[in-house]
Amino acid sequence: MGTARIGVYGLGTMGSALALNMAENDIDVAVANREAAWISPFIAEAGALAQRLHPQDDLATLIGALPQPRVLLCMIPSSAPMDEVIAAALPLLAPGDTIIDGGNADFRATRRRSAELAARGIHLVGMGVSGGEAGARHGPSMMVGGPAHSWAQLQPILTAIAARYQGDPCVAHLGPDGAGHFVKTVHNGIEYADMQVIAEIYGLARHGAAQAPQAIGQMFARWNAGPLRSYLVEITAEILGYDDPATGHPVVDVILDAAGQKGTGRWTVIEAVRLGQSASMIDAAVAARSWSSEKDMRVRAEAALGGARHALELEEDTLAEAFLAARILCYAQGFRLLAAASDEYDWSLDYARIAQIWRAGCIIRSALLDDISDAFGAGVPGAELFLAPAMAARLTDAAPALRRVVSAAIAGGHAVPALAAALGWFDTMRQGWGTANITQAQRDFFGHHGFARLGAPGVHHGPWWAEDSADRPG
Repeated sequence: MGTARIGVYGLGTMGSALALNMAENDIDVAVANREAAWISPFIAEAGALAQRLHPQDDLATLIGALPQPRVLLCMIPSSAPMDEVIAAALPLLAPGDTIIDGGNADFRATRRRSAELAARGIHLVGMGVSGGEAGARHGPSMMVGGPAHSWAQLQPILTAIAARYQGDPCVAHLGPDGAGHFVKTVHNGIEYADMQVIAEIYGLARHGAAQAPQAIGQMFARWNAGPLRSYLVEITAEILGYDDPATGHPVVDVILDAAGQKGTGRWTVIEAVRLGQSASMIDAAVAARSWSSEKDMRVRAEAALGGARHALELEEDTLAEAFLAARILCYAQGFRLLAAASDEYDWSLDYARIAQIWRAGCIIRSALLDDISDAFGAGVPGAELFLAPAMAARLTDAAPALRRVVSAAIAGGHAVPALAAALGWFDTMRQGWGTANITQAQRDFFGHHGFARLGAPGVHHGPWWAEDSADRPG
């Protein structure tokens, strides 16, 4: 056994998978866990890889086993537990050491911790890891934020364990402090929206066209051989082919229609609002999960309000084109949010590179990311993905199908919040003259806020504020 190059603290699903991934790539790893009883079984199950694993009794001995400058990867919940581990580790670390938070962390907490540790000469890396247990074990997509010093240490290790797309490792240093965790948050927001769009299309086929789950799965499998190819489409096709062993029914028919969420989708929506941006598709997906959890309320509402859904006649090609349009618009919203944050926090995010490292290992990997990477590489006006010539052309072709699907769904009483949000945003953004003039007039009328006037600089007020107005507001 050699000397450990990195320490992994936290041997849950993701931590243990990453440690085994490193060991398999000939990287010696010191490992420890808060519950020490987990360590021996983990080493025993590692088999031949155990020769690269250095078990330690606790956090203190783990840090002591690492050469300076130390690299400590924490795979634990990123809220209070992360602060507790940092507090315990600090007396044992020296200037130049690096702590990595590999969990799904609020990027604002990462920025705070980065500043606090920098004052002590300790480096913090916020690293988003996508791909679930299988990705962590065999090759995740990793989004790294932190100082260049730490990236120089980490790059050989992370490059070795990352997923690869045509030989390109799906890992990159994206910027300082919270950049990596913010990009991971937006990744998860896009994931929420893509999953919701898939669920809505499934619902239209199942409840609108009365197709059996297996037939819908075959449709998704066909789509996975073309422009809609993605990990989520692939697994949806596979899921819909399974029957429940206990009942013989399609397994989706015995799963309660109440979805959970861990918060990263909400974070994306919150940050979009803070940055004055739109993430309407992600917002719709978060809302749909929240509404789904109100199962009892929905059952009562169906009885009180009627839950009828009318039959639909939608061609498979129309659904596919609508899906493509919605997916492009979802990515466009996500990258607009990344651009706004990059400007706000001076991160200088590389959008083409972000698209590239999402092409393998992560949950939202899809064929479309190749085209997105090419579009950003060729230069997109203001990081507006939907203005890239290739993307604009595809949207022009696919948007009519999205309009037909949303119109038919709404007329038939089918809930399609994410698809409808996509169409609403598309129609809003492609109108050079909208309706905010009436909003500005209202704001001035009730609040004297003023408005910009065509052809005249400065702030103006409406005639309702004239000195001789008999009905002056307020």
